[in-house]
Formats: sequence, structure tokens, C-alpha cells
Amino acid sequence: MTATSYSLAELLICAASEAWRDDGEVLATGIGVIPRLAASLSMLSSNPALLMTDSEAFMVGEPVPLGARNGYQPKLDSWMGFSRIFDNVWGGKRHALVGPTQIDRFGQANISCVGGEYRKPKVQMLGVRGFPGNSISHANSFFVPSHNRRVFVEGEVDMVASVGYNPARLARGWRLDDIDIRLIVSDLCVLDFQGPQHQARLRSLHPGVSLAEVLDNTGFPLHVPAEVPVTAAPSVEQLMLIQQLDPHNLRAAQLKDNPPGVRQEARP
Repeated sequence: MTATSYSLAELLICAASEAWRDDGEVLATGIGVIPRLAASLSMLSSNPALLMTDSEAFMVGEPVPLGARNGYQPKLDSWMGFSRIFDNVWGGKRHALVGPTQIDRFGQANISCVGGEYRKPKVQMLGVRGFPGNSISHANSFFVPSHNRRVFVEGEVDMVASVGYNPARLARGWRLDDIDIRLIVSDLCVLDFQGPQHQARLRSLHPGVSLAEVLDNTGFPLHVPAEVPVTAAPSVEQLMLIQQLDPHNLRAAQLKDNPPGVRQEARP
């Protein structure tokens, strides 16, 4: 049964959980509250073979709820220290959902620095962290809480932190088909890179969002199919699982003003 009332955060959690549906037994990593809840929801619904850790050093038999545990004891399956994590990453048995600061038409992402010269940027951020090795070794998806042209940039990202479908930057011995960027889930729509020649493709529009709004807020052309569906509403069962996974309602603080999942028309 489809729910009739849900938040945008809950819609995004459900939409992002689809990234792992057909992955089978891989390690899911969600960076941030909404991505982590998406991975957890997938493990409890669409992909029960999914692997997750307790975010410390163990594999768990079920996702660990967010926030204070209040007596909850994680169901530990096995040890999963850093050495095993890296073996897993390099072996390609991982799918991460991460939040880039910039994304370009190639799917190249930036979390390092913005503006100015590379050695003297206007804004210094995290550095590339694990993005280079992760992006070339295993599948990745992106979560963007605010879809605009500062994120979906015209031209290339200011600093290429992760591999995309750019033949000019492809490492020797690699093909474009070796790169695996699955989904981009934003507050306006869901995208993938299944357009012609790996062009970014519009996969679905969130309820109440227009095609014009997505195109106006994207700095590069999108492949738009003849028919674009509306992003599926959460089911009652999914919302019950999300409540179980997020008992302290941390999801409500992730998007400004915690908007509803169905866009409300502006009042005159």
C-alpha cells in the first residue's frame, strides 16, 4: 500500500534505496543520515543480501538504528576492520552513496576545493579523501540535498576528485564501461548515466516538480526520455521500516523546513 503522507526526506530515502536493489552481496556505505537510512532500508527490503557494518569494526546482521541506542545491542556477524574494508573496496564488492559538492556532465565529482586556482582556492573543503580509489574500484551513487547549478556545474568540476565518464581523463588501461556511477538522487529528481554515450539521463521527477525546474537548475544538458515517470511514493511498509531505523527522527533535520514529499503549490 502506498502512503498518502510522507516527507521529502522519506521520499529520498526510498528513492536512494533503489541504488542497491540488484547488487546482491556487496558492502553498502551511506555517507550521511539520508544515504545511511537508504542503505539500511534496502537491506531490510529490496536486497536482504546486502552487507553493512556498525560504522566501527564489525559486520552486522541487521542495520543499526541511528542515534542513541537506548539499550539496543547490534547483531554482530563478524569482524570487519580497516584491512578487510580495503580488501573489499579494491575487490569491487562495495557500493557507496556519497554527497559531492560539485558534479559535472561526466559524473566527475568534487569534494576538495571550489573556485580560484587549485593551490589557492576560494573555498577549501575535505580534500579528495577516498574518492579516487573508490570511484575506480567499485560502484558509486550520489546524493544531492539541494539541486542547483552550483552543484550541477557547467563545464568540469573545479577539482576532479572522482572518476567519471570522461575519456580525456580516463586512466591507462581503463574503459568508460569500467566506470560504474549508478544513481544521482536530488531533492528534485533521480538521474542516472544511461543516456547516449553515458550522458546524464532524467530517470524520474519527484511529485510536483516540473521538467523545466530540473533543467533550469542543471548546468549541463540532460537526456530526457519521451516519458518521464514520477518518483514512486513510499509504501506504508517502507515508512514503518524508516521509523524503526530512525527512531529519533533525525531525517526531519536533513532538509530545510522538512518539506512534504509532494510539492505544495505556492499560494498567491
